Amino acid sequence: MHIAIIGLGMASRPHLAALKNLTDKITVTGVYARDSHKTKAIAEMHGYHAFSTLEEIAQCNKTEAVIVITPPNSRHKIIDKMSAAGKHILTEKPVERSYAAAVELVEMCETRDVLLAVVLQHRFRAGAQRLTEVFSSGELGELALVRAEVPWWRDQSYYDAAGRGTYQQDGGGVLITQAIHVIDLMLAITGPVAQVQALSATTKLHDIETEDFATCGIIFKSGIPGSIVATTSSYPGGVEKLTLDGTLGSATLEAGKLVITWRDGKTEQVGEVTGTGGGSDPMDFPCDWHQSLIEDFANSIANNRPPRVTGRDALRVQKLIDAIKISSDQGRLVSLDEIT
Repeated sequence: MHIAIIGLGMASRPHLAALKNLTDKITVTGVYARDSHKTKAIAEMHGYHAFSTLEEIAQCNKTEAVIVITPPNSRHKIIDKMSAAGKHILTEKPVERSYAAAVELVEMCETRDVLLAVVLQHRFRAGAQRLTEVFSSGELGELALVRAEVPWWRDQSYYDAAGRGTYQQDGGGVLITQAIHVIDLMLAITGPVAQVQALSATTKLHDIETEDFATCGIIFKSGIPGSIVATTSSYPGGVEKLTLDGTLGSATLEAGKLVITWRDGKTEQVGEVTGTGGGSDPMDFPCDWHQSLIEDFANSIANNRPPRVTGRDALRVQKLIDAIKISSDQGRLVSLDEIT
């Protein structure tokens, strides 16, 4: 599989590390960033070709797919150009800055018959996969309550980077940039949300346009209640947590470690707590999950099957995030059927 990399900012670190471990399966045809000096430096560091333009990538017959690691406000131009050239696409989250804009890109790729996968790598952790299995198999009994918590920290210097924490570049704050991973995993396990009542705010700890705190109560389409609390103002930063409470037991995924406690007294542990980027270093986590996701993407192309996390899958989390914002802005209960 021959893949090019577009975007070489902070978020490219785990991708580049993962690709070094996949050299037996994936060849990197080259790298590209708007900053030509950065492109050249990264290319020389890793021994890759330095593409000079997006057009060069689109016209490269050897390149079968691209990994897009740019801010959300540049996605439309890149995905339009690459999908028109028949390149399959693995894009960083979110697909776009809003649900409507994301739908447009998903449908664009479907129309052009190219795969669109999304970097929501938390689904690939061992604990997350076991949690999915426990829920789907009914081992926890009937699900009664779902709780998602993201008590992270970002200092002001993180937000001082040009465009970060703005609606124009990112589309939102803690929800779409940080908590999106936990919310996506939650929805992948439990199914979609029907209604949400939310409140979001910007604390005095950050000088930014978007929210650094959000909380909401939710009702899933299955009728189960739940809650989400997310912030980047919890110093020094903790680990994210997803808890499913059932009639036969409870399961809590904390960072990469899953602990299941059944009502009969048995317990089970899967995985381990690792860095997740919840503190001062946003990239303080291993590249294993990225590696599994990239490998799955390459295999999906080779075997002509959907990737584990498709663009259409990712629309669920973007729809919920849009609903949370509307609910907070308008101070009312919002049905997700309103989001178009």
